[in-house]
Amino acid sequence: MTINCKGQLIDLSQPKVMGILNITPNSFFDGGKYSSEEEIIAKVEKMLAEGATFIDIGAYSSKPSAEYVSEEEELNRIVPVVQLLVKHFPEILISIDTFRSEVARVCIENGAAMINDISAGILDDKMLEVIAQYNVPYIMMHMRGTPQNMQSMTEYEDVVKEVLLYFSEKIAQARSLGINDLIVDPGFGFAKTITQNFEVMQKLELFHILELPILIGISRKSMIYKALEINADAALNGTTVLNTIALTKGAQILRVHDVAAAVECIKLFEKLNS
Repeated sequence: MTINCKGQLIDLSQPKVMGILNITPNSFFDGGKYSSEEEIIAKVEKMLAEGATFIDIGAYSSKPSAEYVSEEEELNRIVPVVQLLVKHFPEILISIDTFRSEVARVCIENGAAMINDISAGILDDKMLEVIAQYNVPYIMMHMRGTPQNMQSMTEYEDVVKEVLLYFSEKIAQARSLGINDLIVDPGFGFAKTITQNFEVMQKLELFHILELPILIGISRKSMIYKALEINADAALNGTTVLNTIALTKGAQILRVHDVAAAVECIKLFEKLNS
């Protein structure tokens, strides 16, 4: 399985790590940590050195009940960071965490390599058109509603079956527009209870029926720290455990705050299976 990032074929038969760079003041784990150019460059340099293939930049917190951020403010936050990183790391593969088509378009034109959309095009009906126009890889995540109301929308008869049906419809829509490189993210923590999150993880191998790469984003999330009765700061070990389980079930991309730990997961997993 490969995806084309700016003319570079990335082979996902060996799992890859996506490092998270939050430039929001209010993200649940590291909000506000990276505000100056020096801090941003140092953080990204560290993640790349530790083995991150992709850097995922977000300027709009999608944590439950996150406050609304205008499109203008999102652009003001994210575009200078994309420009800064492309200048300092010319070979960098930047993913943009946004559900807005205009933010996606401007960031791609400034050097971003892929788009990571928590809404799979639902929150902006022009998103898929932009992805098709620029022919960049597109991560589509499962979510209901918006970050502001998603945790009130957790009623499912069969959560895994309904998430798979959602992806089947979204994939067909994307394919009809000629979008080639698609990645699915089950959306842990988005419109799902802790029990539902663990059910999705338990049955993750069923997502291979979609015949697409699977991205897992569980880094330091509440499904870990609430289950263990700790906080996000203490949730690295739990994150490592679940990332390892996800690898055994065929996950191809781990989206994480802690790159070195995720890279070690992959190295040991591959050693076990070599």
